[in-house]
Amino acid sequence: YFFHITSLLSLSFNLVVIALEEKIIVSKLGDNATLSCLYRERELPLKDLRVYWQIADDQEVCPVVHALISGQDNESEQCIHFKNRTQLFWDRLENGNFSLLLLNVSQSDERTYKCVVLQTTEYTKVIHQAEVVLSLAASYSQPVLSGPIRNSSSTGEEMTFSCRSDNGYPKPNVYWINKTDNSHLLPSELKITSHTDGTYSVFSTLKVKATSNMQIECSVENKILRENLSANYTQQKQSSGSSPESHKNLEKSGRGAQAAAVVSIVILIGLLVVLTCWLWRRRSSTLVSYTGNE
Repeated sequence: YFFHITSLLSLSFNLVVIALEEKIIVSKLGDNATLSCLYRERELPLKDLRVYWQIADDQEVCPVVHALISGQDNESEQCIHFKNRTQLFWDRLENGNFSLLLLNVSQSDERTYKCVVLQTTEYTKVIHQAEVVLSLAASYSQPVLSGPIRNSSSTGEEMTFSCRSDNGYPKPNVYWINKTDNSHLLPSELKITSHTDGTYSVFSTLKVKATSNMQIECSVENKILRENLSANYTQQKQSSGSSPESHKNLEKSGRGAQAAAVVSIVILIGLLVVLTCWLWRRRSSTLVSYTGNE
């Protein structure tokens, strides 16, 4: 059918000039994508139409995505990659809506598609055609930025920050930003790893000299989705009370408090024992006195 389509198109272009519409749509991996093809000139009976969806690449070995001939789906020449993954909107066909639903899109579907509508009445001619560029994308996870905890006296030493984000598509842009003046910093390392599901993870490091007021941002950009996810690091200083000596003092005071608590519990138990014995003896003496009166 594809060779037949080609000859028909060649013939029709000699007879009439058809404007080619082109659209770009973005779909997320695993979602269903609608490839738009709308003919608004006039209503035509489906029995007089042929609708072909194909890959817009002359070098493609198997270009047929979907075919509708005389009101019926024709799967005889459909590429195996698209088997059971394409659907027309049957309730909209008579209104000139020849859009195609492509199910469960993956990276291999990221192509340019062509919709060709032919009328087969007196002679076969192209009455409409459209191209759709399908771009795929997946959102990256919220970046995780890690950096060291610094002493206030560490100004000037080299510090290393790391930033990671996972499961996005396509490959991202990663930016390191000094938020004190919004200047861009060059990463020390940038590693992008591909996964079996086609998505990517990114890991980047930054080495900079420490300053008294550090504010670092890592930003991961997905251009297709126009998403910019960021994580921020603000300088964290250890307080003077967190020195090794102060830790020792805290440990000593903690042990002293524990010992005092044990002594207090022992004294309390002793008092309870004495009180219990006194109450028991008092009760016994009262009973003896009562018996004597009898």
